[in-house]
Amino acid sequence: MKRVLLVAGVLFISVVSTACINNFAVQELNTRAKEFIENGDYVSAVERLKSSIDLDSSAYESYYNLAVAYTKLDDYSNAVENYKKVIELKPDFVDSYYSLAVCEENLILDIEEGHLFVDEEGKIAKAEDKDDKKRELTEQDKSYIKELVTDAVKNYEKYLSLSADASDKDDVQQRIDDLNKKVQ
Repeated sequence: MKRVLLVAGVLFISVVSTACINNFAVQELNTRAKEFIENGDYVSAVERLKSSIDLDSSAYESYYNLAVAYTKLDDYSNAVENYKKVIELKPDFVDSYYSLAVCEENLILDIEEGHLFVDEEGKIAKAEDKDDKKRELTEQDKSYIKELVTDAVKNYEKYLSLSADASDKDDVQQRIDDLNKKVQ
Protein backbone atom coordinates (compact mmCIF):
# COMPACT_ATOMS: atom_id res chain seq x y z
CA MET A 1 0.00 0.00 0.00
CA LYS A 2 2.86 2.36 0.85
CA ARG A 3 4.42 1.62 -2.51
CA VAL A 4 1.18 2.53 -4.34
CA LEU A 5 0.94 5.79 -2.43
CA LEU A 6 4.58 6.56 -3.16
CA VAL A 7 4.14 5.90 -6.89
CA ALA A 8 0.93 7.95 -6.96
CA GLY A 9 2.69 10.80 -5.14
CA VAL A 10 5.63 10.74 -7.54
CA LEU A 11 3.29 10.73 -10.54
CA PHE A 12 1.30 13.64 -9.11
CA ILE A 13 4.45 15.66 -8.50
CA SER A 14 5.68 14.85 -12.02
CA VAL A 15 2.45 16.04 -13.60
CA VAL A 16 2.38 19.25 -11.54
CA SER A 17 6.06 19.94 -12.27
CA THR A 18 5.58 19.39 -15.99
CA ALA A 19 2.57 21.69 -16.04
CA CYS A 20 4.53 24.41 -14.23
CA ILE A 21 7.51 24.05 -16.57
CA ASN A 22 5.22 24.17 -19.62
CA ASN A 23 3.44 27.25 -18.26
CA PHE A 24 6.77 28.98 -17.67
CA ALA A 25 7.98 28.03 -21.16
CA VAL A 26 4.76 29.31 -22.74
CA GLN A 27 5.09 32.61 -20.90
CA GLU A 28 8.73 32.92 -21.91
CA LEU A 29 7.96 32.17 -25.57
CA ASN A 30 5.13 34.73 -25.54
CA THR A 31 7.34 37.37 -23.93
CA ARG A 32 10.07 36.77 -26.49
CA ALA A 33 7.54 36.82 -29.33
CA LYS A 34 6.19 40.19 -28.14
CA GLU A 35 9.73 41.55 -28.22
CA PHE A 36 10.14 40.28 -31.78
CA ILE A 37 6.85 41.93 -32.76
CA GLU A 38 7.93 45.23 -31.18
CA ASN A 39 11.21 45.02 -33.13
CA GLY A 40 9.47 44.20 -36.41
CA ASP A 41 10.73 40.61 -36.62
CA TYR A 42 7.35 39.05 -37.25
CA VAL A 43 8.66 35.81 -38.74
CA SER A 44 10.60 35.03 -35.55
CA ALA A 45 7.54 35.95 -33.51
CA VAL A 46 5.44 33.49 -35.51
CA GLU A 47 7.99 30.73 -34.89
CA ARG A 48 8.01 31.35 -31.12
CA LEU A 49 4.23 31.54 -30.90
CA LYS A 50 3.74 28.32 -32.82
CA SER A 51 6.09 26.66 -30.33
CA SER A 52 4.10 28.19 -27.49
CA ILE A 53 0.88 26.77 -28.91
CA ASP A 54 2.52 23.36 -29.31
CA LEU A 55 3.20 23.42 -25.55
CA ASP A 56 -0.23 24.75 -24.55
CA SER A 57 -3.00 24.98 -27.11
CA SER A 58 -5.40 26.43 -24.54
CA ALA A 59 -3.58 29.76 -24.08
CA TYR A 60 -5.64 32.31 -25.98
CA GLU A 61 -2.86 34.90 -25.58
CA SER A 62 -0.57 32.82 -27.80
CA TYR A 63 -3.18 32.69 -30.56
CA TYR A 64 -3.87 36.40 -30.22
CA ASN A 65 -0.19 37.30 -30.46
CA LEU A 66 0.19 34.91 -33.41
CA ALA A 67 -2.74 36.60 -35.13
CA VAL A 68 -1.12 40.00 -34.52
CA ALA A 69 2.17 38.78 -36.02
CA TYR A 70 0.36 37.40 -39.08
CA THR A 71 -1.51 40.69 -39.41
CA LYS A 72 1.81 42.56 -39.39
CA LEU A 73 3.02 40.19 -42.13
CA ASP A 74 -0.14 41.00 -44.16
CA ASP A 75 -1.00 37.29 -43.98
CA TYR A 76 -4.67 37.91 -43.30
CA SER A 77 -5.82 34.33 -43.92
CA ASN A 78 -3.68 33.01 -41.09
CA ALA A 79 -4.52 36.02 -38.93
CA VAL A 80 -8.25 35.36 -39.40
CA GLU A 81 -7.81 31.70 -38.49
CA ASN A 82 -5.99 32.60 -35.27
CA TYR A 83 -8.38 35.38 -34.24
CA LYS A 84 -11.19 32.85 -34.61
CA LYS A 85 -9.30 30.49 -32.31
CA VAL A 86 -8.96 33.31 -29.74
CA ILE A 87 -12.72 33.84 -29.86
CA GLU A 88 -13.30 30.10 -29.46
CA LEU A 89 -11.07 30.01 -26.37
CA LYS A 90 -12.08 33.36 -24.87
CA PRO A 91 -15.36 34.69 -26.34
CA ASP A 92 -15.37 37.78 -24.12
CA PHE A 93 -11.99 39.06 -25.38
CA VAL A 94 -13.32 42.18 -27.10
CA ASP A 95 -10.25 43.16 -29.12
CA SER A 96 -10.28 39.88 -31.01
CA TYR A 97 -13.63 40.71 -32.66
CA TYR A 98 -12.45 44.09 -33.88
CA SER A 99 -9.09 42.73 -35.07
CA LEU A 100 -10.77 39.81 -36.81
CA ALA A 101 -13.14 42.15 -38.66
CA VAL A 102 -10.25 44.38 -39.77
CA CYS A 103 -8.36 41.34 -41.11
CA GLU A 104 -11.47 40.15 -42.92
CA GLU A 105 -11.75 43.59 -44.55
CA ASN A 106 -8.08 43.45 -45.57
CA LEU A 107 -8.60 39.98 -46.99
CA ILE A 108 -11.53 41.32 -49.03
CA LEU A 109 -9.32 44.09 -50.43
CA ASP A 110 -6.55 41.64 -51.31
CA ILE A 111 -9.00 39.49 -53.25
CA GLU A 112 -10.64 42.48 -54.94
CA GLU A 113 -7.24 43.89 -55.94
CA GLY A 114 -6.19 40.53 -57.38
CA HIS A 115 -3.37 39.77 -54.92
CA LEU A 116 -5.25 36.71 -53.67
CA PHE A 117 -7.93 34.45 -55.09
CA VAL A 118 -10.13 31.58 -54.00
CA ASP A 119 -8.95 28.29 -55.50
CA GLU A 120 -11.06 25.31 -56.59
CA GLU A 121 -10.99 23.91 -53.05
CA GLY A 122 -12.30 27.17 -51.60
CA LYS A 123 -8.96 28.12 -50.07
CA ILE A 124 -7.15 31.42 -50.35
CA ALA A 125 -4.14 31.39 -52.66
CA LYS A 126 -1.68 34.02 -53.84
CA ALA A 127 -2.19 35.27 -57.37
CA GLU A 128 0.82 35.28 -59.64
CA ASP A 129 1.80 38.76 -60.78
CA LYS A 130 2.44 38.03 -64.46
CA ASP A 131 1.56 41.50 -65.66
CA ASP A 132 -0.11 44.72 -64.56
CA LYS A 133 -3.50 43.55 -65.79
CA LYS A 134 -6.01 43.23 -62.96
CA ARG A 135 -7.41 39.73 -62.52
CA GLU A 136 -11.15 39.34 -62.94
CA LEU A 137 -13.02 38.09 -59.89
CA THR A 138 -14.45 34.60 -60.25
CA GLU A 139 -17.79 33.52 -58.83
CA GLN A 140 -15.85 31.73 -56.08
CA ASP A 141 -14.07 35.00 -55.26
CA LYS A 142 -17.34 36.91 -55.15
CA SER A 143 -19.01 34.30 -52.97
CA TYR A 144 -16.07 34.25 -50.56
CA ILE A 145 -16.04 38.05 -50.40
CA LYS A 146 -19.73 38.02 -49.55
CA GLU A 147 -19.07 35.58 -46.68
CA LEU A 148 -16.20 37.74 -45.45
CA VAL A 149 -18.38 40.85 -45.53
CA THR A 150 -21.08 39.08 -43.53
CA ASP A 151 -18.53 37.82 -41.01
CA ALA A 152 -16.81 41.21 -40.69
CA VAL A 153 -20.13 42.96 -40.04
CA LYS A 154 -21.02 40.32 -37.45
CA ASN A 155 -17.64 40.71 -35.74
CA TYR A 156 -17.82 44.52 -35.68
CA GLU A 157 -21.33 44.28 -34.23
CA LYS A 158 -20.12 41.84 -31.58
CA TYR A 159 -17.27 44.20 -30.75
CA LEU A 160 -19.75 47.06 -30.29
CA SER A 161 -22.09 44.93 -28.19
CA LEU A 162 -19.26 43.90 -25.87
CA SER A 163 -17.86 47.43 -25.61
CA ALA A 164 -20.91 49.68 -25.79
CA ASP A 165 -18.94 52.70 -24.59
CA ALA A 166 -16.12 52.25 -27.12
CA SER A 167 -14.51 55.52 -28.16
CA ASP A 168 -14.38 54.33 -31.79
CA LYS A 169 -18.07 53.46 -31.93
CA ASP A 170 -18.84 55.91 -34.77
CA ASP A 171 -15.88 54.71 -36.85
CA VAL A 172 -16.89 51.07 -36.38
CA GLN A 173 -20.49 51.85 -37.29
CA GLN A 174 -19.23 53.57 -40.47
CA ARG A 175 -17.23 50.44 -41.33
CA ILE A 176 -20.36 48.35 -40.85
CA ASP A 177 -22.37 50.67 -43.09
CA ASP A 178 -19.66 50.59 -45.78
CA LEU A 179 -19.50 46.81 -45.68
CA ASN A 180 -23.27 46.47 -45.89
CA LYS A 181 -23.21 48.57 -49.08
CA LYS A 182 -20.91 45.97 -50.65
CA VAL A 183 -23.55 43.25 -50.44
CA GLN A 184 -26.55 45.28 -51.51
